[in-house]
Amino acid sequence: MSPATLPTPCNHPVGCLMGYAAGMPRDSEATKARIFDAAVAEFAASGIAGARVDRIAKAARANKQLIYAYFGSKHKLFATVLERILADLAAAAPIDGDDLPGCVDVLFAYHRAHPHVMRLLLWEALENGDRSVASEPERTAHYQDKITQVRRAQNDGVVTGDLSAPVLTLALLSIVSWPIAVPQLPRMLLGETTDDSRQIQQELQEVARRLTQPGRG
Repeated sequence: MSPATLPTPCNHPVGCLMGYAAGMPRDSEATKARIFDAAVAEFAASGIAGARVDRIAKAARANKQLIYAYFGSKHKLFATVLERILADLAAAAPIDGDDLPGCVDVLFAYHRAHPHVMRLLLWEALENGDRSVASEPERTAHYQDKITQVRRAQNDGVVTGDLSAPVLTLALLSIVSWPIAVPQLPRMLLGETTDDSRQIQQELQEVARRLTQPGRG
């Protein structure tokens, strides 16, 4: 082979692993998006310990080494996935202290449409127990913002002050989370109907209204 026909040395090892010659353009954002979507599905189905980077790579049509290059490790990839989906959840279902029943309604609908969110949180809880989790300070600050909204509404007389703001916030999140986390329970309690989810959503909103309204006693 003459010098003129020798392959160009690859200055981007990850790119070469993906089959890109040096200097050729590649759509890294599209690849990252495919990896992210595949990781969401894999982690939701198998948890952190059970997830396999090989399966994520195959589903994303990406090289396994590229995943490590982008995200560092399987645990870091899970942390990235969870951080992103929780940011999406916060943006889609912000808390409004002046309408907590409405917030419950929106949050329940979001979880129904995105069941992987609750599954990922459950896997995190199962595998971490009460140990610290990824981005815990940032996530704690987010929940403190929710408590601040509830406390402000209490101070304004819009929400009952019979319960502390942290406990009331926890109760509202819990009445949404539990039917999503254990769908067999509402099925056994309510029976199988064609519109169970909508019935639950409407009645949980009413529960939230009664739980938060001032002057309950």
